[in-house]
Amino acid sequence: MPGDDNATRRIEITMTKPRFALYAGVRPTLVIEGRGQPVQWGVGTWQVPSGSTTVVGVFLFNRMWRFGQAEFTLAPDHAPALEYHAPVLPLFPGRMRLAR
Repeated sequence: MPGDDNATRRIEITMTKPRFALYAGVRPTLVIEGRGQPVQWGVGTWQVPSGSTTVVGVFLFNRMWRFGQAEFTLAPDHAPALEYHAPVLPLFPGRMRLAR
């Protein structure tokens, strides 16, 4: 509804890791507007506000340090699909972009 401050939309995020990553048993953590939640590798959907810009981030944690961080600022006019690609080594950042 126009003017509804609580209007939301669903976005799809595809989480992928390299076939030969030099870490095992690590799952991504998704952060939407500062709230983190552990997620699975693969495709998932989440709700975000439809009328405002939303910051979506992902990081990996291996019990010693955070790595693979990536962030994307999703505007209301962007397509509702993102891709996250984890790094091969646990020293580098990940990549997040609009899905093709």
